[in-house]
Amino acid sequence: MDRTELESLIAELEAQEAELRFPSFSNTEAIALGAAIAEKARSRGQAVTIDIRRSGQQLFHCALEGTSADNDQWVLRKGRAAERFGHSSFLIGIRLKLAGLSLEEKHFVNPLEYSAHGGSFPVFVKGTGLVGTITVSGLPQEDDHALVVECIREFLKS
Repeated sequence: MDRTELESLIAELEAQEAELRFPSFSNTEAIALGAAIAEKARSRGQAVTIDIRRSGQQLFHCALEGTSADNDQWVLRKGRAAERFGHSSFLIGIRLKLAGLSLEEKHFVNPLEYSAHGGSFPVFVKGTGLVGTITVSGLPQEDDHALVVECIREFLKS
């Protein structure tokens, strides 16, 4: 991607974060959203691990057929990045790519604990702010991110 394409993608990812805000985010809502992501992935034959957390507590975790323990590590690392920096792990990674820096170089964090690969989306509650993360691992990073965004958008419309 050239600079213009990266900047355009950054604007799109920032718009998603501005749009996709929850009125509330209870355990029940997290479980329902996690189940919806799992069902959509299963119906498409996508092997993904799904992890939803609020304030450090794991509210939902599901590993579909074809995933491995490696996916569990990816969801942890991507989720830590989204929680720490308050942006989707995909947006973080694209901003770093534009700057020509790694996450470790820019923020001095351990790459074994944090990942700026797409798939983790911050949970923002209107009037409250960042309360958690929704993370998917198993697909190419753009597809992990797109699955999360698609399902959040559908969930918020229901």
